[in-house]
Amino acid sequence: MLVSNDPHKKSWVEVAPGSDFPIQNLPFGIFSTDTRSKRVGVALGNQIIDLWELAQTGLLDNTGVAPDAYQNDFLNAFMQHGKGGTRQVRERLSELFTEGNTEIQDAGAVDKVLVAMADAEMHLPIRVGDYTDFYSSREHATNVGTMFRDPKNALMPNWLHIPVGYHGRASSIIPSGQAIHRPKGQQKPNDTDPPVFGPCKLLDFELEMAFFTYEGKPLGDSISTTEAEDYIFGMCLLNDWSARDIQKWEYVPLGPFLAKNFASSISPWIVTLDALEPFRCDTPEQDPKPLPYLEYEGQKSVDINLEVLLQPENGEEKRVGLSNYKYMYWNMNQQLAHHTVNGCDVKCGDLMGSGTISGPTPESYGSMLEITWKGTKPVTMHDGTERKFIQDKDTVIMRGWCDNGEGNRIGFGEVSTLVLPAK
Repeated sequence: MLVSNDPHKKSWVEVAPGSDFPIQNLPFGIFSTDTRSKRVGVALGNQIIDLWELAQTGLLDNTGVAPDAYQNDFLNAFMQHGKGGTRQVRERLSELFTEGNTEIQDAGAVDKVLVAMADAEMHLPIRVGDYTDFYSSREHATNVGTMFRDPKNALMPNWLHIPVGYHGRASSIIPSGQAIHRPKGQQKPNDTDPPVFGPCKLLDFELEMAFFTYEGKPLGDSISTTEAEDYIFGMCLLNDWSARDIQKWEYVPLGPFLAKNFASSISPWIVTLDALEPFRCDTPEQDPKPLPYLEYEGQKSVDINLEVLLQPENGEEKRVGLSNYKYMYWNMNQQLAHHTVNGCDVKCGDLMGSGTISGPTPESYGSMLEITWKGTKPVTMHDGTERKFIQDKDTVIMRGWCDNGEGNRIGFGEVSTLVLPAK
């Protein structure tokens, strides 16, 4: 076990009980304030550790990461140091902020190094070069197949053999807090009339997790399931918005296009795989047995509780879903191995979406399409209004956390997005 993951460790920085960001977490992000330009920060309680200012004290000199890596608009320069470099920094931060350590106080740097979250603005944490979205929840794929195809053949023939995925649009990945406008596009309300153009009427969220990669292998080489974790930096929450009516008309033969590329929202803090290690769990049993390049050993999933809440304008938020990342049929090691088995090269900062995360019960479904079963079972909000899909001025909030029931909690914060009317 990494020293930083010791569940009994406490920090000299006050951390409220139940905080997403105890000293065992130390996730990375990009922040700014009125007096500080964009830079790398680390969450601890309700404070942000300013790594640029901390580096100026010399207390990070033994990590092998140059201070310039911290004064950047994105985490990419820091991530270029690979797993070894980022792990050393996290371990050193754990040491510096552990109760009883006075190195920062002795340097007279506490006020420079710590910034209140309330005084900071969070930004898109990583410059995303390429974005791949998988389709790896068996329950979600079965639900969608049941609704739109034959329930007896809900899964496509390839689904149990390969982690199905598609290449998404990186330019429209946005941080939590940035509002989106309802997308426009072609729809075909019925089979007999010609298509119409206008604002999406069936706007939906998709509850997902994402992982980000370090620099991968050269073009032509593959990353195995055993090696995969050496190339994965960390995870965040992902709301991969979907325009269901646009998607229905356009997705044959080449898959989603305008229905998916208008926005994908992510949470601002990247939780490292190291921090998630204590919450490892088994992946669902895979039958038929996958091909050798997709086989793996050990626990490759993570027990991450996930919730989705809807909040109408000036209204009270309501939980509409409570799911868990552990339901994913294909794990991230298999996803990355499949992605690269043909020699495709991944780059530092590439984003891999899990696909919609749905569990075995209606309460654990990860999209309004499933929760309302294509609009036939509307959700009643606290104000008495109903939702079949997302309406203008609704805010969708997703939160995620790991909790072993013994007071050891690691959280992801939240991704929150307001939907504005179509332009």
